[in-house]
Amino acid sequence: MAQAVPNTQDTQDTQSAQEEKAAPLKQNWFDDPFFQVSAGLPACAMPEGPFYTAEERRTQTHSRLERGTSCWLAGKCTDSNAYRYDKPLAPKVRAALLAVPGVNKGSVWVMVQRRWVYLQGCVPNASLAKKLERAARALPDVETVVPDLMVGTRGKPPYPVAGR
Repeated sequence: MAQAVPNTQDTQDTQSAQEEKAAPLKQNWFDDPFFQVSAGLPACAMPEGPFYTAEERRTQTHSRLERGTSCWLAGKCTDSNAYRYDKPLAPKVRAALLAVPGVNKGSVWVMVQRRWVYLQGCVPNASLAKKLERAARALPDVETVVPDLMVGTRGKPPYPVAGR
C-alpha cells in the first residue's frame, strides 16, 4: 500500500500564511529616514526603526498630522509639516556623526522624525555617546536628540528591537 506524499508547496504556502498571521508585515509607511552609521559592535541589537504594521500606520497617521502641524503653529517651523525637514536633514546628520572620532567602534543607527534625531545602538563608552549626541544636536533644524545608545552590547537595549 502506497503512502501519500505531502505536497511541499502546499506545506510551504500554509506555513507562510501562518507566519504572516503570527507576525504582520511591517514597513516604513511614512518613508522616515533610517540608516546605520557604523557597525563596529556586531553583537549590537538592530533597532526596529520606523517600521509599522498596517494597523499601527492607521493609529500613527492622525498623531503625525497633529505633531507635524504643531511645530508650525508654535512658530518653530517655517514649513507647515515638520516631517518635511527629515529627508534633507538625514544626510547632514549622517555626515556630522561620521565626523565624530571613534564612531566606527560602535554600531549606531539613526532615525529622523519631525526634526527629532533618534540615536540607537551600542557604543564602547559613554563618552562617545555624548559626543554623538552633541554632534547631532549642533545641526540647524534638529529640534531634539533622543540618545537611545547603550554602552556595550550586554543587557536590554533602550530602544525597540527589530524582529520583536
